[in-house]
Amino acid sequence: MLGKRAKTILETCELKKGVFQDIFFLLLLSLQYIFIFFHQRTSRLQNQLQRSHGITSPISLTPPKDLDCIQTQKLVEALKPFGVFEDQQESNHRLVVLDKLSKLVKEWIVELGESKNLPPSTIASVGGKIFTFGSYRLGVHTKGADIDAVCVAPKHVERSDFFQSFFDKLKHQKQIKNLRAVEDAYVPVVKFEFDGVEIDLVFARVSMPTVSSNFDLGDDSCLRSLDIRCIRSLNGCRVTDEILRLVPNKENFRLALRAIKLWAKRRGIYSNVLGFLGGVSWAMLVAKTCQLFPNALASVLINKFFLIFSKWDWPNPVFLKQPGESDLNLPVWDPRVNPSDRYHVMPIITPVYPHQNSTYNVSLSTRAVMVEELKHGLTVTNEILQGKSDWSKLFEPLNFFQMYKVGLVESKIRVLVANLERNEFISIAHVKPQSFPGKQELHKGSKYVSMWFLGLVFKKAENAESINVDLTHDIQSFTDTGKPIFCSSLVEFHVFILVEGALQSDLCFPLVLTIDSSIENDV
Repeated sequence: MLGKRAKTILETCELKKGVFQDIFFLLLLSLQYIFIFFHQRTSRLQNQLQRSHGITSPISLTPPKDLDCIQTQKLVEALKPFGVFEDQQESNHRLVVLDKLSKLVKEWIVELGESKNLPPSTIASVGGKIFTFGSYRLGVHTKGADIDAVCVAPKHVERSDFFQSFFDKLKHQKQIKNLRAVEDAYVPVVKFEFDGVEIDLVFARVSMPTVSSNFDLGDDSCLRSLDIRCIRSLNGCRVTDEILRLVPNKENFRLALRAIKLWAKRRGIYSNVLGFLGGVSWAMLVAKTCQLFPNALASVLINKFFLIFSKWDWPNPVFLKQPGESDLNLPVWDPRVNPSDRYHVMPIITPVYPHQNSTYNVSLSTRAVMVEELKHGLTVTNEILQGKSDWSKLFEPLNFFQMYKVGLVESKIRVLVANLERNEFISIAHVKPQSFPGKQELHKGSKYVSMWFLGLVFKKAENAESINVDLTHDIQSFTDTGKPIFCSSLVEFHVFILVEGALQSDLCFPLVLTIDSSIENDV
């Protein structure tokens, strides 16, 4: 009896053991499938993110916090007084103007086709199109800003036609004012004001008989057989469109870029021509920040922007995507091939073919200035996000003339003192070390003037009630020496002999030396 029960219990245990083994196996198999599913999903999401938004994996995918939303709204309010947002009425007016310009372009292309005896069937479909680019295309233009646009025409239209017959057509439009052509520019352009909206219009002729309304500039093949001026004209729009395509959230990108552009202008580092960064370069840096923090709101993006690029290891280039190859054999930025590219100190590479460095004008000095401003921006935005400051502090203007003392001129005043000491009638030439703001009437409207005072003690004249002291030579030798040294900043000297403040019996004249150190003519 006992043996039977033991056998039954043993069989039951064996059965349960088998069931548990089966359950464990199924559970293990399920976990394996779950792991594979999530691994594939994660890999797919990462690949999609990298494929869509650049060559670098995101640093953080953290979603926005409530405080980020509050700070972003405060940022919007801080931007409003600077006119960075246009109202709906102005926005609609721009659309109307662009539509009128588009109609003028199409009319002109048809008229030109007729004058060149094209077949009627071809003329009916020649088309022509206006593409915008720059700040307007990015959606970050400010109130009253101009519009950059390119006129894309079919192959029967020559560049000379654009600057002659189309220029003449614009000249006869009542709503167009201030019309001028700049044919010898790096990118030749026609500038004008159309019903109150300033427009910079460049030209590109494609190697096709027609330009339809759905013509795609994103295809590299549209560059085939074009001259370099047409390629430059088209690439303005192509770069802008690609930047927008490569950012994960366009609205966050736009708000952050508006703030960065305003900051750069207020801090005096917004100028491609003068060796700083222009609009497209700032846009690419902000786009790079958006790629690295795809879920961040504008308030956080701005802080991360300063963090990344104040510590960037220049001259390592900034890429938004992996440079592509093409059979068009156009010159591209590549320091391995082009020796001149190796000397670029702050390369930011455009994301479309032919890839170029948008910051080739940057020098070591301008880069150093920008890096210092980026560090300052990081400090300020850290304070803002910690609640210690508000956004208005970020947009405080740079006081350029408080950064640099007039030491070059000041150091030469001792030369004037030495000249005066050699004068036989002067016993003491005493310069007051502190400088004073110059008087408005002495410097032709310039604010940036420093004034030094020199006290002169003249020797007593024997057997004479008065003497005539000529200081012309002493002063002239000083100014003549100074002019070639300070030709960029030293405009002129004003020297006056004042009789007020004579010291008792000595014949003492305060000598007022006013040095106009304005450089506004060079800025």
